[in-house]
Amino acid sequence: MDAKQDVRDPFERVSAETAKQMIETGGVVVVDVREPAEWAQGHIPDAVHIPLGTLLNRPRELLQQDNVIFVCAEGVRSAVACEVAAAVGRKQLYNLEGGTIAWWKQGYPLVK
Repeated sequence: MDAKQDVRDPFERVSAETAKQMIETGGVVVVDVREPAEWAQGHIPDAVHIPLGTLLNRPRELLQQDNVIFVCAEGVRSAVACEVAAAVGRKQLYNLEGGTIAWWKQGYPLVK
């Protein structure tokens, strides 16, 4: 492969607004990859908590489904999670750009 070739990410970047619409429509799982202390401060309702380190150790075991929105604080760790999910064959992967911070700034609910 030519080094200059544009390599597309194996996931889609979505805004907080788009993520909220997807969640309301249903059929998507939200996975929060932040650390336990961050999770405890507030997370997206109905999200599943799998810290990134745990996910990296057992991706095949922990990622059994497609159609996943990954979220962290700002969208960096969740992008890594998307890459890992794609590497184990998962499809329809989404990274919440701006993470939980963007979600909160939109005025969307967080639960503790």
